[in-house]
Amino acid sequence: MHSDEPGANPGTSTPATLVTGAMPVHIACVMDGNGRWAARRGLPRTDGHAAGEAALLDTVEGALELGVSWLTMYAFSTENWRRPPDEVRYLMGFNEGLLMRRRDELNDKGVRIRFAGRRDWRVPRRVLRRMDESVALTESNRRMTLTMAFNYGGRAEIVDAVRALVADGVPAGKVDDKAIRARFYQPEQPDPDLVVRTSGEYRISNFLLWQLAYSELVFTDVLWPDFRRQHLFDAVGEYQRRRRRYGGVS
Repeated sequence: MHSDEPGANPGTSTPATLVTGAMPVHIACVMDGNGRWAARRGLPRTDGHAAGEAALLDTVEGALELGVSWLTMYAFSTENWRRPPDEVRYLMGFNEGLLMRRRDELNDKGVRIRFAGRRDWRVPRRVLRRMDESVALTESNRRMTLTMAFNYGGRAEIVDAVRALVADGVPAGKVDDKAIRARFYQPEQPDPDLVVRTSGEYRISNFLLWQLAYSELVFTDVLWPDFRRQHLFDAVGEYQRRRRRYGGVS
């Protein structure tokens, strides 16, 4: 959506005005604009990441209010390692701290925490431990699954799935969509119905490349630290005004 469309000026949609039967099952978010948010205020980029925590939690609350079953957030990409080392170290510590601060609260709300991405040598072991602890703590929850795409890249996920196919000795004639999907990081996760990207950028940025083949894309100028559940409601309202034909005819 452009600056004059729903979401840039929040308030056009509410849970009461949205159609319950047409609610997206899975919403994915590209959380973008933390650095620009900080720069506009003369603050370090890290302050923008810190401010994004409130946006994340309010978005989760909004998704729960709508009854969304799956929510995926793009937290750290395989390309983010190219950022300045100090910022990368901050993000590793911030994500570890976020889990420590919020996982009990999310568990109490019935949220199951999952992660999607490579568990390679670049991710500190202490962060991997916090991730595993959070998954174990919330494993039995079913109200909503919150997946954090961490050290994630859509191309990397496809490459890793193909490597697994080769390692499993799957013959070429048996390779199909189902065989590839079964080797994704979260194979049971449904494809996103709706993908929201903040900060006025109109790119996918290597996010869920396979899964969003038929996702509806909504773009908003709002910088991520300013994003709140009302913006999510407006994005869902935009989603519900569209017709999804999947290559067919309505």
